[in-house]
Amino acid sequence: MKLDRLLSIVIMLLNRERMQAKDLAEHFDVSIRTIYRDIDAINNAGIPIVTHQGNKGGLGIVDSYTLDRQILTLQDMVSMLSVLKGMNNTFKDKNLQDAIEKIDALVPDNKQEYVKNHVDQIVIDVMPWGTSSGQKKKMVLLQQAIANKRLVKFSYRDGNGTKSSRTVEPMTMIFKATAWYLFAYCTLRNDFRLFRLTRIKQLEMLTETYVRQIADYKQYDSSLSDKPQMIQLVIKFSKQIRQTAEDYFDESFLSYEKNGDIIATFELPENDWIQSYLLSLGEHAEVLKPQKMRHLLKEKAKIICSIYKHDIQLS
Repeated sequence: MKLDRLLSIVIMLLNRERMQAKDLAEHFDVSIRTIYRDIDAINNAGIPIVTHQGNKGGLGIVDSYTLDRQILTLQDMVSMLSVLKGMNNTFKDKNLQDAIEKIDALVPDNKQEYVKNHVDQIVIDVMPWGTSSGQKKKMVLLQQAIANKRLVKFSYRDGNGTKSSRTVEPMTMIFKATAWYLFAYCTLRNDFRLFRLTRIKQLEMLTETYVRQIADYKQYDSSLSDKPQMIQLVIKFSKQIRQTAEDYFDESFLSYEKNGDIIATFELPENDWIQSYLLSLGEHAEVLKPQKMRHLLKEKAKIICSIYKHDIQLS
């Protein structure tokens, strides 16, 4: 929209001493002639933009002009900038960057350092540890497809390992716990579905567009939050890995023995993953309860021992 572009031009010029018309034209993907028409419209609205000549010349707002910056409090700006910068680190979206600049421009000069320091105190990084560049590209492509209402096609593997080819209408991207999900209307199932991004392969944005349907991912949130059978565990951590226990668990789950050992009492979903998790704790952690889990781990340890019973020679 032209009004959005006019406001963005004003904000960008407030944040920069000078800008070339060709740079503005490239940023908004319009002609230089359109930019100059926009400048005339902004001047007619009472915001004085002048052209400076020379090597450091360009378009700029006269130094004496100020914008009313009292709409938002400093804390409002800190909160909004923290969230927007965190999201923009993932998506590298021009609209997000424009929003950041608009808020930055509202910060008085004598408060710029204050806001920067407070924004740096709260960093929101929504990318899980170990995220690959391929995963980021996948997220950017999906975000573009959602914004432009374009169908996407991909190969998908569900939680049971079954593979299928899907064409969907992407609706919403959701970050929950430690993973990203795509909420979309699936043309194969003729219904809305939640897809875990790590299970999406061979992602492709199609040329076909769709009309966005009215739906809320929360209605289908059971795919994310189905409560499986839970198991209560009591684990003793030796004092040698006290730091590990305190990193993993909230202090409300822990009690401390006189010898320095730690007892952790908590619940986890009862599935195959839990055994691998418990074995990963190594020799400094012992499951005290339940007995059936102690038995399962003992049998699993026997199988592991049998695998490593004999040395092998690698050629």
